[in-house]
Amino acid sequence: MTITISPQWQGQLYSNGWRAADGGVTDVVEPATGETLATVGLADASDVAAACQRAAAAQTDWGLAVAEERAPILRRAADLLEDRAEQVFEWVMRETGAVRSKAENELVDSVGEFREAAGLCTQPYGALLSSTERRRLSMAQRVPLGVVGVITPWNYPLILAMRAVAPAIALGNTVVLKPDVQTPVCGGLIIATVLEEAGLPEGVLHVLPGAAEAGEALVTDPNVRFVSFTGSSAVGRRVGELGGKQLKKVSLELGGNNALVVLEDADLEAAVSAGAWGSFLYQGQICLTTGRHLVHERIARQYLDALTKYAEGLSVGDPWRDPHVALGPIINDRQLGRIEEIVTATVEAGAKVRTGATHDGRFYRPTVLEGVAPEMRAFTDEIFGPVAPVTTFSSEEEALALCNRSDYGLVAAIYTRRLGRGLELARAMKTGMVHINDTTNNDFPNVPFGGMGASGNGGRYGSLSNWEEFTQWQWVTLRDEPTRYPF
Repeated sequence: MTITISPQWQGQLYSNGWRAADGGVTDVVEPATGETLATVGLADASDVAAACQRAAAAQTDWGLAVAEERAPILRRAADLLEDRAEQVFEWVMRETGAVRSKAENELVDSVGEFREAAGLCTQPYGALLSSTERRRLSMAQRVPLGVVGVITPWNYPLILAMRAVAPAIALGNTVVLKPDVQTPVCGGLIIATVLEEAGLPEGVLHVLPGAAEAGEALVTDPNVRFVSFTGSSAVGRRVGELGGKQLKKVSLELGGNNALVVLEDADLEAAVSAGAWGSFLYQGQICLTTGRHLVHERIARQYLDALTKYAEGLSVGDPWRDPHVALGPIINDRQLGRIEEIVTATVEAGAKVRTGATHDGRFYRPTVLEGVAPEMRAFTDEIFGPVAPVTTFSSEEEALALCNRSDYGLVAAIYTRRLGRGLELARAMKTGMVHINDTTNNDFPNVPFGGMGASGNGGRYGSLSNWEEFTQWQWVTLRDEPTRYPF
């Protein structure tokens, strides 16, 4: 069965309307079954160049549009996305291999991004500055960057695109979005459909599903002044290098190897629940996934027993066809092989499998590893799979050292009954976000989201942070009488 949001994008991409791609077409394949869900346009470098030119041509007028023009479009798009909820749920579940709760979360947060972005339109966009002369007005105002290039991954394609596209458009930029070729519908074509219907002017948004060629062309295109990239740290370094050579602003939201620190005074039942949710939600294919369970040695045995019981109670299968499934398929065979490789290497290095470490096709069982040492791959690498490596510690100092013993620094979580203790520990963690008595898997449209180190270049997406991300300062002065100079 082929599912649709709107039939006009079949075999097409979106750039000043729906059109065929110079790069041809690509199939959208369901990871759970291998079934072809749709065929969409596949952008190449020439498609990107043409879209960037169109976006640059449209940006001047859109950048001058007043709030009363921009905000209603974003609010209508939010309503339209909500109206299509069941279709969106089906696409997210089938295109990404996710359970329904994950699909529901993507929709709720994406609608929230539209509405938060609409609110940006009417916020103050500058400040009056002191002046050395009475009759000179000096002010600073935020102005759009111009054409914004957005490159997004396959794992949370709708929300990871929306959190850049919506605020960028709200603040007067035009956008060229390149979603991952594995999830082009959730990652962009749905967004184009609702924004077009909501009345977004032609040329403001372009959606070009594409592979590495299209991504590199977007980063290096001279019309693009800012690149927002979400993906792996390895590719992020390449994006930063290419953008830096052209003195472009580049925003990088990269991988994570996130630690859940369980202190000896923690509510053990709550901590185990957070650990299971953090490691196994969407098969662990989330940058916010709990990648390392750091547990005090006094309670480690209890924690491991309970976490193993959780894992063994979770069913694995096709979430679209079985609503009781807790974990769906791994996105592709390459990622499945990487998970197997890391787990095998960790076990060979001395760790013990408490449960899991098996799979039926792409359906990988939730896995708990005991005795994971800091030099083992399940500790050092971002696994991006449903694996919970458990490492023990004997003191807060050791827990902090283990947490910070990573190039990544996206998010951490701490479980303790003493909030002051947790807050003090959080301040010493080299990570962009910390949640005390909650899971690592947390994100909302109105928060500054971002990481440190190999996880990216700082908090940026969300609420007022979007002003820093998608605009730049411009200093303006005004005088009643022109200044006369001696020469």
